[in-house]
Amino acid sequence: MNFIDKVKENAKKDIKRIVLPESSDVRVLEAARKIADEGFAKVILIGNRENLKTVSDIDISDIEVIDPENSEKFEDYVQAFYELRKAKGMTEEKARETMKDNIYYGTMMIKQGDADGLVAGSVCSTADTLRPSLQIIKTAPGVKLVSSFFIMQVPNCELGEDGMFLFSDCGLNTNPNAEELSEIAISSANTWKQLIGTEPRVSMLSYSSLGSAPLTEMTGKVIEATKLVREKMPELAVDGELQLDASIVPSVGAKKAPESKVAGKANILIFPDLNAGNIGYKLVERLAKAEAYGPVTQGIARPVNDLSRGCKADDIVGVVAITAVQAQNN
Repeated sequence: MNFIDKVKENAKKDIKRIVLPESSDVRVLEAARKIADEGFAKVILIGNRENLKTVSDIDISDIEVIDPENSEKFEDYVQAFYELRKAKGMTEEKARETMKDNIYYGTMMIKQGDADGLVAGSVCSTADTLRPSLQIIKTAPGVKLVSSFFIMQVPNCELGEDGMFLFSDCGLNTNPNAEELSEIAISSANTWKQLIGTEPRVSMLSYSSLGSAPLTEMTGKVIEATKLVREKMPELAVDGELQLDASIVPSVGAKKAPESKVAGKANILIFPDLNAGNIGYKLVERLAKAEAYGPVTQGIARPVNDLSRGCKADDIVGVVAITAVQAQNN
């Protein structure tokens, strides 16, 4: 059973309502059909049912479809959004126009308790997907930064957690400072516990291992971030700065960091910036033929996840499963 199959089984334990606002995309309709058939989440499509019949002949007769402007809750959502944003200059007229947007409407469903999570991005940009959630739902209590992660499953690999790793941040924060890097590490550890259920072992990656290279601004950031993580979450197994090989290869970890509880055994890899993270996950995906699940968002008070615009229907299915499990933990 692969990672997503395990996530689906966990999702079935407590069925959650996940909004798919981009219903005009045939991939979304294909995914909705598969999810309904597998029964691990209750999908809610945003759109007009009659119009969706022109998109595809996929049978969605048993799937809930909500047309915002014709919904009995439209005006309630307008007023709720207005109250949330009036201090930022929002007017009732502008709130009414905004609620006609499928993603904003779906996000307000989560805020009002009518849904548990949202998945979008097959059509919209990352900014358009996440902006409503940051305006309406905001970050989780105690979380200062929204970040993203990939679950990487490497075939025929004994490293990490039997070939499974969490990589972060590979899709959102460009050049996090030490404080931000520490928040990414803590969110990633919590995500690992939610989705995988085993002990997180976090490596703060660098080109240096525990002072093996001269101190620079780049290594200093990682060293400071590691210190902050330990202060904020002292029970967490975390170490840094560590090179990649020292992080995941037991023999190298034992040689370069013999006193470390993480070196050679890391299952969570925190990259120092987006350049390294994005390159790293794509190298592993392409050269090691790994399955890459993500980017998935972490740190929002309720789960809202972004898709790649080049995604396939099965990718949407997988992200919905992850979103459902994240919603269980909320």
